[in-house]
Amino acid sequence: MNIFKQAYYYLKYRLRANTLHGTHSPYVYQFLEQILYQNVSSENLTKIELRRADLLKDQRQIEITDLGAGSRQNNNRIKSIQRIAKSALKQPKFAALYYNIIKSTKPAHIIELGTSLGITSSYMAMATSQKIYTLEGCPNTLNIAKETFEILQINNVETVSGNFDDTLPALLEKLNQVDFIYFDGNHTKSATLHYFNLAITKANENSLFIFDDIYWSEEMIEAWEIIKADPRVSITIDLYFIGLVFFKKGQAKENFTILF
Repeated sequence: MNIFKQAYYYLKYRLRANTLHGTHSPYVYQFLEQILYQNVSSENLTKIELRRADLLKDQRQIEITDLGAGSRQNNNRIKSIQRIAKSALKQPKFAALYYNIIKSTKPAHIIELGTSLGITSSYMAMATSQKIYTLEGCPNTLNIAKETFEILQINNVETVSGNFDDTLPALLEKLNQVDFIYFDGNHTKSATLHYFNLAITKANENSLFIFDDIYWSEEMIEAWEIIKADPRVSITIDLYFIGLVFFKKGQAKENFTILF
C-alpha cells in the first residue's frame, strides 16, 4: 500500500477512534483502564530495550528465508540485522501492551506466530512463568532471536522453526486450547484467515487473538473486516497497528476503534 493510502486510513482511524471515556462497554472500559492505558516499567523490560538498541546497531548480515503466503518456494536475500530490526520490531508500547495483557489475564497457552529477533517474545516471556511457543519461518532470524533469549536469560520460550502451514497445525494438535496468540507472520489475506480459522478451533471464551499490521495492505484490511464479522467473535478493538479479537460469551457483538 502506498504512503498516501496509508495516510488516508490512518486519518480515518484517528477521526473515529474513541478514548477510555468515550467507551460505553463495561468490559472494554475495564480492559482499557486496567490494561491498555497502564504504564509498565521494570528492570527486566529495560534490559529488553537495551537488547533492542544493540540489534538496531548490529551490522551482521544474514540470509533471510521468506516463505511468503504459505509458499513452499523460498525467497532468499541478504539483510543486516540492523535493517531487520528497523523494519520488523514492534514499537515498545505494543510490546509493553502484550506484557500487560499476559501479566493481567494469565493465559496458560501462548503462541507467537513470527518470532523475528525475539524482542516481542521476550516481553511476553517476562510477564509469565508459562511457556511461550514462538514460530518462525526463517532459521537464521530465529538464531538471532535465540541469542536474544540467551542474553536476557529467558528460559520459558520454546522456538519452532519452519513453514507456518506445517508448524502451526502441529503445535495446535499438541495443545488442548489456545488462550493468547499473536499473529505477526504472514501478512496476506489468505494466510491470515487460514491461521485464524486453525487457531479458533482451540479458542475459548477467555482467549485473545492479536493481529499485527491490520492496515498493512488492502488484503489485510479485507482480512480484518472478515474476522470482525465472524459470528464466533464477540468483540474487536482496532488500534490501527494491531487488532484485538475477543470471544467473551454474553457480550453484545461490537467493534471498537480505540486511540492508542
